[in-house]
Amino acid sequence: MENSIPQHAVPATTPALKRRDRDALIQSLRAGVTPRIGANHIQVGRDAEIAAIGKDIERVADGGASFRLVVGEYGSGKTFFLNLIRGEAMERKLVVAHADLNPGRRLHASGGEARSLYAELAQNIAIRTKPEGGALNVVVEKFISTSLSEAKRQERKPEGVIHERLEELSELVLGYDFATVINAYWRGYETGDDTKKVNAIRWLRGEFSAKTDARAALGVREIINDAAIYDQLKLLAGFCRLAGYKGLLICLDEMVNIYKLANPQARNGNYEQILRILNDLEQGSVAGLGFVLGGTPEFLTDPRRGLYSYPALQSRLAENPFARNGFVDLSGPVLKLGSLSRDQFAKLLGKLLSIYQSASPERELLSDGAISSFMAHCEQRIGEASFRTPRTTIKAFIGLLAVMEQNDTADWRVLLDQTGIEPDSKDDIAGVSDALVSLTL
Repeated sequence: MENSIPQHAVPATTPALKRRDRDALIQSLRAGVTPRIGANHIQVGRDAEIAAIGKDIERVADGGASFRLVVGEYGSGKTFFLNLIRGEAMERKLVVAHADLNPGRRLHASGGEARSLYAELAQNIAIRTKPEGGALNVVVEKFISTSLSEAKRQERKPEGVIHERLEELSELVLGYDFATVINAYWRGYETGDDTKKVNAIRWLRGEFSAKTDARAALGVREIINDAAIYDQLKLLAGFCRLAGYKGLLICLDEMVNIYKLANPQARNGNYEQILRILNDLEQGSVAGLGFVLGGTPEFLTDPRRGLYSYPALQSRLAENPFARNGFVDLSGPVLKLGSLSRDQFAKLLGKLLSIYQSASPERELLSDGAISSFMAHCEQRIGEASFRTPRTTIKAFIGLLAVMEQNDTADWRVLLDQTGIEPDSKDDIAGVSDALVSLTL
């Protein structure tokens, strides 16, 4: 029997995918959420954008800094794009932390919302061997083990080496307390005091809300609060490099939640923080730290509430006036994502079919022309949203494959004729954090 996938829809080779990762990928797609595992197996297009972000990652890994704002409509694939970038950064030995902004998590606040954002970032710290997050203690343990190795090689006491290595961080805001916490972790490590180690990790995650509690547990004077989250991230970046990693990449999605703040003072406070981060990174004042922010066009360009409402940010984030009439400039701080083309979407469905069928390669689930017919079916019922915001389309395709897999007598032509597909509303898309509404990369 001939291959059921149209020639234009599937690449010549499909990367090997472990059964566990394949199942996790399929489950994510069927649920309509961005896959955290196997995203690279379904990427199509976006080569130029990936190359541009790749240069940012390389710059951070070389001891530089980077700031990038990824902008796209609901459904343009920002979340998927950020997931792929995180995977690429981890492959290049960067530590990665990600979080979604929401009303309770912001870059600037006075009621604990900024500390909550930092705590979420710290909880989601990931490395190549622990991509699911929760890797902060691994980073600390690696710093301790490399310090012990250096102490043994130099025939010195470990605490002396640890103190010396942390000395370069002491000049930064919170640097002295940061070093004290790491030393406390070392004492817990040396004496088997798990409580001391847990308290040190709690401080590093921003989980102490009272200075008195932190002082009693660790002997520190300060805690991470709303005013200190960016300073702490700079400390973490330096610490990650001391531990043997190349740097730290921070990915923040759903920045549109700042745009939605009704209070102009609260919005401007967050925009001031973004300006501070942008200036710091673009001026080369930080080593080994990168920021990637995901937001919608109105978050950027709205003159009343968006970033453009803040003159200093508008001047720094404005488009290159020469990048017109088909010419592009991907080196600036703003990277705009477009929508799926029809050919890209056909290639994506072909990859999905190939991955889905890999569990039973001896059986053909769809015959020739099925993908083209499925796309025409979706276009007829949903219109151009099939490709602009194709979350529903992809879910429906996975559903079709599931029925074909489990029912030998099923005919995909009959199923298409009998099944209607309703488009996602904007609320549906926003409700899944812009996840999976586009898988084009």
